[in-house]
Amino acid sequence: MHTETFLKYFFLFIIGGFSYFYIEILFRGYSHFSMIICGGTALILCGIINQASHFRISIITQMLISSCIITLLELITGYIVNIKLHLHIWDYSKLPYNLYGQICPAFSFIWMIASLPCIFTDDIIRWILFDEEKPQYKLL
Repeated sequence: MHTETFLKYFFLFIIGGFSYFYIEILFRGYSHFSMIICGGTALILCGIINQASHFRISIITQMLISSCIITLLELITGYIVNIKLHLHIWDYSKLPYNLYGQICPAFSFIWMIASLPCIFTDDIIRWILFDEEKPQYKLL
């Protein structure tokens, strides 16, 4: 991996990770360092969706795929920190249709909405700081 590529993904990871961490503090009053890892990984993976395709994916499709990615990352993180390590960082077990108390449709919807600024942030960082293609979007 080239140094510039490493720095780009490291920078995106830090932005995504600390944004996730501080947004959680803003809404919940606390967070956990595992959310930095989860958020950093989420920004990188959600940002790659549009870069990896050979055709322009609609912003709605990107949001839906991002929601699935973030939900899966939450399940993996929750399984490790909540179920295996017993840290009890979150518990969705009282919410309808939850899976092991780690994920639920309500939060998947929130991740879909929250993914829009993530997609824009990733695109702008790639365009301005790393001289990648100027972002262009299509709604559907």
